Amino acid sequence: MAGHKKKVLIVGAGVAGGIVAEVLKQRVNGEWVPVAFVDDDPEKQTKVLYGLPVLGNRHCINDIVKKLKIDYIVIAMPSVPGEVIRQIVEICQKTKVQLKILPGIYDLITGKIKISDIRDIEVEDLLGRSTVTLNISEIANYLTDKVVLITGAGGSIGSEICRQIAVFGPKILVLLGHGENSIYEIEQELKKKYPDVPLAAIIADIRDCRRVNQVFNQFRPAVVFHAAAHKHVPLMEKNEEEAVKNNIQGTRILTEAAHLNNTEIFVLISTDKAVNPTSVMGATKRAAEMVIQWMNGLSATKFVAVRFGNVLGSRGSVIPLFKKQIASGGPVTVTHPAMKRYFMTTYEAVHLVIQAGALARGGEIFVLDMGKPIYITDLAKNLIRLSGYEPGKDIAIQYTGVRPGEKYEESLYSDDEQVMPTKHERIFKIAPKKNNFVQLIDMLETIDQCNYSNQELIACLINVVGLKQN
Repeated sequence: MAGHKKKVLIVGAGVAGGIVAEVLKQRVNGEWVPVAFVDDDPEKQTKVLYGLPVLGNRHCINDIVKKLKIDYIVIAMPSVPGEVIRQIVEICQKTKVQLKILPGIYDLITGKIKISDIRDIEVEDLLGRSTVTLNISEIANYLTDKVVLITGAGGSIGSEICRQIAVFGPKILVLLGHGENSIYEIEQELKKKYPDVPLAAIIADIRDCRRVNQVFNQFRPAVVFHAAAHKHVPLMEKNEEEAVKNNIQGTRILTEAAHLNNTEIFVLISTDKAVNPTSVMGATKRAAEMVIQWMNGLSATKFVAVRFGNVLGSRGSVIPLFKKQIASGGPVTVTHPAMKRYFMTTYEAVHLVIQAGALARGGEIFVLDMGKPIYITDLAKNLIRLSGYEPGKDIAIQYTGVRPGEKYEESLYSDDEQVMPTKHERIFKIAPKKNNFVQLIDMLETIDQCNYSNQELIACLINVVGLKQN
């Protein structure tokens, strides 16, 4: 019955807001009914758009909510900067009504907007940057009807690479990982969503040279995305050998297999922690970048790396930890008030990684535009507010101290690296330098011998990549 319908105020009277209004109005038996817009554009004030009145700008939201007895506010501004979304969220939260959002437009390009697309605000929405545009034809040229292998395919980055590549119709999508459950899960998801894409689910350890070569000989991948890695900074400080074997030796084994099997493009997923590394994890990823550049000089395969910062949806992200801490009443733990990090969403990062593969000429280290670094404390405060609490009042924030291997702030490139533009505005590349790989080769030989101490491994990392320990 009409009397039981929930009144909806839509923030944003543009195309997206209009579509939201139409979708809600078309649902005869739906519980939501749109009643008005707010929009900051002065030319839209007092007009009727998409059958609804525009009653004011963002600063009128509180008065409109009270006057019309609004039940829900839907933010339908998918392309505005995150700072604008943050400001609007702060205004809306003061009304105490339920707040929803329409995700970034790049999340909706595969189909029409559905009611299920209108969801609760997530902290990722507050990062919102300009929409990532892709050169679809360039990407299709190197992925469509090609055998594509993804290592770490069950992980957060690897599985998203699988999802996005499946859209381009690869000849075979080879899902390689060490954890059987995660590989099974992504295989089942892809079978359901992309039934026409042939899949091969492979359980393998990238440090097992014989097994890796067996897989490459069988499938002859044209394109490889290498996402498998040990990434947890404090944990790898205590497990140096495993970080070295997985991140350096595993990368070398994969690159050699790619070379021997005439792979066309090999893309390493790297990290901002590889820049002036202060952690074992960062040092091993910098060494992996060097392996890529070394192999590129020996092979017809185009070996490249893509370097970026923290991904909010990834395993090990602070967001799941903060949510658990908030759910249990706090405190939310942050290592230090000065701690800053670059962040982007998994979807956005993988979009750019795949585009970078299309730009590969061989030997490049690509760097993604991550926007401005964000204080971890601000991230924690935003998440507390989005959960309906007040930071410091309802949920405390506790500082626990900087952990081994951590920096206060990361950088995407070092002072001696020259950053150059590419034809994509969100992707940059490091100008190639003449590298002396003698020390790298000596380290790889030491690792192969399997007769070393952790102290010797650290010494190698200091000599090869300039590891600076805290």
